[in-house]
Amino acid sequence: MRKFSKTFSVAAFALALTLAGCSASGSTASNGTAAGSQSGTNTASTTQMVTAASISEDSHYDADDLTWDAAKEVAVTLKDGASTVAGSAAGVKVDGDTVTITAAGTYRLSGSLSDGKVVIAAGEEDVVRVVLDGVTLASSTGSPFVVQSANEAILFLDEGSTNSIKDAATYADQGTDAPNAALYSMADLTLAGTGSLEVTGQYNDGIVSKDGLVLAAGNVTVKAADDGILGKDYAVLLDGAYQITAGGDGFKSDNDTDDGRGWLLVNGGKLSVSAGDDGVKAQNQLAIANGTVTVTESSEGLEAQHIAVSGGTVSVTATDDGVNASGGASTATQSGGGMGGGPGGGESVGDYSVDIFGGSLTINSEGDGLDSNGNASISGGAVVVNGPESNGNGALDVNGELAVSGGTVAAAGSAGMVVTPGTSSTQSGVQVAFASTVPAGTTVQLADADGKLVATFVTTKATGSLIFSAAGIEAGKQYTVYTGGTAKVQSGLGEGSLDGATELGTVTAGEYTQGHGPGGR
Repeated sequence: MRKFSKTFSVAAFALALTLAGCSASGSTASNGTAAGSQSGTNTASTTQMVTAASISEDSHYDADDLTWDAAKEVAVTLKDGASTVAGSAAGVKVDGDTVTITAAGTYRLSGSLSDGKVVIAAGEEDVVRVVLDGVTLASSTGSPFVVQSANEAILFLDEGSTNSIKDAATYADQGTDAPNAALYSMADLTLAGTGSLEVTGQYNDGIVSKDGLVLAAGNVTVKAADDGILGKDYAVLLDGAYQITAGGDGFKSDNDTDDGRGWLLVNGGKLSVSAGDDGVKAQNQLAIANGTVTVTESSEGLEAQHIAVSGGTVSVTATDDGVNASGGASTATQSGGGMGGGPGGGESVGDYSVDIFGGSLTINSEGDGLDSNGNASISGGAVVVNGPESNGNGALDVNGELAVSGGTVAAAGSAGMVVTPGTSSTQSGVQVAFASTVPAGTTVQLADADGKLVATFVTTKATGSLIFSAAGIEAGKQYTVYTGGTAKVQSGLGEGSLDGATELGTVTAGEYTQGHGPGGR
């Protein structure tokens, strides 16, 4: 295994992964069980190995840790008042309904404890691998699975197995350093395997690593009173399906004291989050390079000081900002309110960024759609913003410069706080300001001077303004705006025709007006 030792550059790393065409996968355990891939792929391709190597440089993750000799496994059977260990393994101690693992090795657990716990208390250099093979753990006094000490703990979900971990609603030990999650680790933690795991955090959090966390595979469902899944130094999703329902934040990394820590990466798998607070959050840097991220409910969908999307499919729904670059430690300067800056002028421009290199990003927000307290750039991919209906927020809100050099952008929302692409943009676009707000479900279409359709957009909610930028838009040329006609999409961008459409007027590409009210042009 490897230890984190470098400052992590999310934007560069995410972009590099995209250019390499990488996707995460794992290897195969020597017992024939697929170790790191949800699909059970046996041989990693060259690009997959590049991905694993890159992640290994910046985290504890090493695919070799997911291989072992099945003949050396220690079998532990959990049973109320009668847990047993096969053979004479010195690395396991049973004391009533507490099973403690004290040495490096691979331990296969099966059975159940209705009111007990499994504890890993190994040496600082020990790698402890626990295979869950049909395990049910619950506790009435605290956390039923605690990693007190180890170099790395690996929780491997055996193929075809169903497992569950549920903590107490109230903890007997509520001290500062006491466990506060159903699955709690003081060491680096890796989840892998193709089995399933249900985690219920009744007291506070679901899964917590106070060090680094890598989700390499698995079919995992987490329900938590507060945060769903937390990796303090870093949190990585490589593969698997993770469904999180949390009263607080969904998936996050929150180290705010150590330089280069507090980052989060999604490089594969499927992540679904319903959160009472933020959906996916990092203290410093958040990158999505591959996979599927769906935030169905949140206060803010994605939040970090620096946010980069270079691949994958991302959809966020938020009662506040959809994507928000804020927080962290930043030295701010004042913006003069130039093109692409805050519409009111004079807003602080800090060391914050949102960078979209590729992939698909869809935002549905009641607050700002895509919000950066610094700069933002879009150079590839597809960005669709279904922004606020209130004039106090905007579909785009960038305090500094919004640079658009590629990709497709459709940002719809209210007309009162409009931010448009900045002067450094090399790809042109158009601004449509409706004379009166158009209702949800309205088809809005753009055609060039020859009558050729260049965009079909269907509003998700009442809309007063639309910013559209794509490779085919030419600066200085006029485009005709229509409503109605036909569309092969229920919301967002799609294909359509002008049959039965109503002409509203024309707009000139590259001519933007910020912060106007309804009816402005």
